[in-house]
Amino acid sequence: MLLTPQFLKTVFDTALDFTDYLDTGTDEQQQRWKAVYKAAALTDEQENLIAGFVRRMNILVVSGIWCGDCVEQGPLLARIAHAAPDIDLRFIDRDAVAELCDNLTINAGKRVPVALFLAEDLALCAIYGDRTLTRYRCLARKQLGPACSTGLFIPDADELAGTLQDWLDEVERIQLMLRLSTRLRKKYDD
Repeated sequence: MLLTPQFLKTVFDTALDFTDYLDTGTDEQQQRWKAVYKAAALTDEQENLIAGFVRRMNILVVSGIWCGDCVEQGPLLARIAHAAPDIDLRFIDRDAVAELCDNLTINAGKRVPVALFLAEDLALCAIYGDRTLTRYRCLARKQLGPACSTGLFIPDADELAGTLQDWLDEVERIQLMLRLSTRLRKKYDD
């Protein structure tokens, strides 16, 4: 099965916005996600960058409400999307659509979070996951053995800011891809 716009539209249409996705979790899980969202703040420079986005973008995040890495990164994407009126961010549980997850393995595993960056017509632009470079650097400093974050604690301010910037860099990369796309420039005569 290919990740066609038709298939991705079917999945995207069943995915949930940030608030509805949080409602699928326990009270404790919801509080963890909300705490990271509250702690994440965009700088004026980041907000100005986002304000300049002109292409509609859809982001589908394959996630687990229970996943520590998702707790520490999903709210950052939500913070970016909430500042950008042309970004439609949706979340779907990793186990909700087997056909999707079977096509998104990373390092031979069903890792989360995985973000699918999609054009306005849901054409696939990029797949990004499971951790950003900042997250990997932080984890490498803390551990070298097989363990995963529990999401019990908010990352320190530097890690949070760095990971937010990593995600924003990818969102900006896709925005530029869409802005420079021949087919979209033709469509919008720009």
